[in-house]
Amino acid sequence: MNELIIKCFFDEVTNTATYLIADGLAKECAIIDSVLNFDQSSGKTSTTLADSIIATVNENEWQCRWILETHAHADHITAAPYLQEKLGGKTAIGKQIINVQKIFAPVFNFEKSFTTDGSQFDQLLDDGDILTLGEFDIKVMHTPGHTPGCVTFIINDDAFIGDTLFMPDFGTARCDFPGGNAEMLFDSIQKILSLPSQTKLYTGHDYMPEGRDVYSWQSTVEEQKFENIHIKNNTSKEDFIRFRNERDKVLAMPKLILPSVQVNIRAGHLPPAAENGVHYLSLPMNALK
Repeated sequence: MNELIIKCFFDEVTNTATYLIADGLAKECAIIDSVLNFDQSSGKTSTTLADSIIATVNENEWQCRWILETHAHADHITAAPYLQEKLGGKTAIGKQIINVQKIFAPVFNFEKSFTTDGSQFDQLLDDGDILTLGEFDIKVMHTPGHTPGCVTFIINDDAFIGDTLFMPDFGTARCDFPGGNAEMLFDSIQKILSLPSQTKLYTGHDYMPEGRDVYSWQSTVEEQKFENIHIKNNTSKEDFIRFRNERDKVLAMPKLILPSVQVNIRAGHLPPAAENGVHYLSLPMNALK
């Protein structure tokens, strides 16, 4: 039986789990939620994590078909353009990225030529869309709440859920970014938890909470139903919304939110270079509430 190959590349700096998935028989692969290493103090990027993915792809002689994003990340910069340059493949993200672009392009005072139509990505994904990877189908499920554009990628009994749910001992995603919504997040979580109980859930981050001394990024629907500290079978929508909104009010902004969002809504491309050939990011003052 042909089984999906799943490899996680974990970046401890941003606590991000990047997934390389492959049909080993067809020698086709896809990359989910990649990371471009970024040192904010110096403004320098590097490709350490991306290069390790490239090495694995080349070693196995896989052809990259897809470079996927579960959403426009606020805590790390995507390496999608670099990976595409080295490996090929199409970039894809949920079609609601358009709304995210419309929210944030004015915040960062983007150039007038920037289009908020998602055209920076090769393909925009709708709920129910199917992508092919060798003999496997990748089903797209719209799971908004953390952001308006979040999607989950489902391949048989494996689901890549981005930031919607974390490991059961850490809970659920925040909803206080512009366009986020706790009620939508609750509904999206219920969609994920309606998958078969044995479905393996691969989350986008792990923060190794107190009481655990190893990073983890894979759970099951059944484990999340009965063990998630924020939402269990007996958690009502009203209680979850109240808890999530109160908790989000006291959370600090992600350290890399300002560089990450303005690059990621461009599909990972830097802003146009200035006359001196240097790319500059914006630092809006008092713009994010």
